[in-house]
Amino acid sequence: MRFILFLLLFPLVCASQVEYPQDYFRSPLDIPLVLSGTFAELRTNHFHSGLDIKTQQRTGLKVYTAAQGHISRIKIQHYGYGKALYVTHPNGYTTVYAHLQSFAPKIESYVKARQYENESYEIELFPSADELLVTADEVIAYSGNTGSSGGPHLHFEIRDKEERTINPLLFGLDVKDSRHPILTAVFAYPKDLGASVNNSHSRVELRLIPTKDSDYKVEPITALGELGFSIGAYDQLDLAANKNGVSNIQSFYNGNKKFEMDFKRFSFNETRHINRFIDYEHYKTKRNHLQKLFVEKGNVLGMYKDLDDNGYVNVEEGTASVYKVRVRDFHGNESWLTIPITGKKPDSSIVRPENKKNYYVFSDQVTTLNEKNVTVIIPANSFYENTFIDFRVSNDTLYLDKDIIPLQKNLTIQYDISNYKSNEKDRLFIAELLGPKKYPSHLKTKRIDNTLTASSNALGSYALMLDTIAPTITPVNFQDGKWLSKYRYLTLKITDDLSGIGNYRATINGKWILTEYEYKDNTLTFDFNDNITTDSKNELKVIVTDNVGNSTTFEATFFRK
Repeated sequence: MRFILFLLLFPLVCASQVEYPQDYFRSPLDIPLVLSGTFAELRTNHFHSGLDIKTQQRTGLKVYTAAQGHISRIKIQHYGYGKALYVTHPNGYTTVYAHLQSFAPKIESYVKARQYENESYEIELFPSADELLVTADEVIAYSGNTGSSGGPHLHFEIRDKEERTINPLLFGLDVKDSRHPILTAVFAYPKDLGASVNNSHSRVELRLIPTKDSDYKVEPITALGELGFSIGAYDQLDLAANKNGVSNIQSFYNGNKKFEMDFKRFSFNETRHINRFIDYEHYKTKRNHLQKLFVEKGNVLGMYKDLDDNGYVNVEEGTASVYKVRVRDFHGNESWLTIPITGKKPDSSIVRPENKKNYYVFSDQVTTLNEKNVTVIIPANSFYENTFIDFRVSNDTLYLDKDIIPLQKNLTIQYDISNYKSNEKDRLFIAELLGPKKYPSHLKTKRIDNTLTASSNALGSYALMLDTIAPTITPVNFQDGKWLSKYRYLTLKITDDLSGIGNYRATINGKWILTEYEYKDNTLTFDFNDNITTDSKNELKVIVTDNVGNSTTFEATFFRK
């Protein structure tokens, strides 16, 4: 009877374990899959939404549709995904291919026609279901390095009908990985002032000790009250040196499961909460990710599972306990961490650190801060919890604490520019001051009368900047008055020293031409294969404008047969 029951239940068990079709999607490239980035890897302000597939340090590799379907979206932008294609399939999933060099001919001609119609390189299109049909194994594009890409690769995603992105390896794509995840750090966090770890009410780093079989331990700790832990961890695949993300983290206290983070699927509207999952202050000051194995207020990530008391443990005086962490990669390779805990009161009274910040922000209320000519508006629920922050203004520089507290919403910064000369007001912008040298980075700034307004997703330092210098335009591969009959491309270099390139426009004999701006090397490129030039003598005109309206015009004559 038990055997019959097993046979009846076995198909149900298998079905529950295989949620996604296993042989439906093929690899988008015809080379072995080697990854530089894995799914849900920890990135700045977001989880990585797909796989970054290495292209052997080359561009121009054939990119194949992963299955039959239709091109449902085409997006071209200077930053972000660069040139990207979205293919919707009959089974309801959508595959995404990003940082492309170019598209297959039928897609390229479709896109260019609309770029010329709109006189814009950046464009977003949504073809109907019968406009751009693609078959399985069809070449739809060529790999590249466009957008915010740090090197040649293909970014590949699979999304469901709700636009949630899913680990493509769950669909049967495979990479070689026989290595155990590597732990780099472990920290303990008393939940409040009633708890302590090693005689401290603050975060404490524990000494990580590697043991045999890729496992780890720490020296026994003393603690009391509620506390949580965080770890630094990464995974390495067999054929790559990249430090990639792990796939699953679980914790156990005296054998009872307390926490699980399963990096399998997430929604884009929750990805910003990565800053609540990691130790944000540690990342901003040390540039290392610590992944918290406890869930704090306001963290609504959907990748958490089986939480017991939000992952916190309660250590009682006189007890001996064991806290364990299991870290796994997608292929099941795992590493364990063991933390022995003795319940013990602190040896002496712990002095609370004195708070010297000058403003207290209630997280559930709108907060407006004013000083001199600066106003900062912090929407309700921007902070995860009530917090003290610093706020002061000096010589048009705003000091809004340090960027060590994560925000859920963008804050608004306003400057009153009444005291500036009328000819300067149009050339002012709000900049975020970045890095140790406080380099000014342009924020998109709007002006209404004497008020400048910008939005930012972080605390930190900001300043009012005046930009009166126009961009520069320099020809790269041609000279004025030369014959260019044998040239395929016409290339210029465009740069701006402060506010950055805002827009550009190029014409030949008065006709708008499609030029591609690559910000990584400051080039602007025109492809003669667009067949815009039909005359022997051609007048080129390029106008480049920075983000505050300073403009430069470049003109040249060239000849072609």
